[in-house]
Amino acid sequence: MNRPPLTDRGADRLRTEVTQLKKVDRPRVIAAIAEARAHGDLKENAEYHAAREQQGFIEGRIQRIESGLSTARIIEVSKLNAAGKVVFGATVTLYDIETEAEITYQVVGDLEADIKERRIAITSPIARAMIGRLEGDEIVVKAPGGEMIYEIIRVEYL
Repeated sequence: MNRPPLTDRGADRLRTEVTQLKKVDRPRVIAAIAEARAHGDLKENAEYHAAREQQGFIEGRIQRIESGLSTARIIEVSKLNAAGKVVFGATVTLYDIETEAEITYQVVGDLEADIKERRIAITSPIARAMIGRLEGDEIVVKAPGGEMIYEIIRVEYL
């Protein structure tokens, strides 16, 4: 069986999200559906249709997270000893050669990836280019806008 990796912190965040969805969001949407039903005709009731759509999203997200958590191989990143190598769970600081800017990413599983939080999926092009590399190495990332060149400045296991 394929067991996708998940960081221990990511698993905790996902468990918290499931709790929020089940105990807060789901009851709120159920109440909104009941209220919209009370208004009568459901065919042209936009509030009802919006609440049902939201309910579908919530139920789908709960199912996806629970399924992912049940099959995931949870990795405790702080206990990794990869000798400075970029591996799953590593937090990597990159220097963009072209823009001369620094950016930090953590390499995580697909289920916990969130670019706004600087957590990138291990299956992403930039993560695939970094895996196995060391501090000081240059990597080339093939992106739709062309190639980007980065230098790995720092690798941490937080």
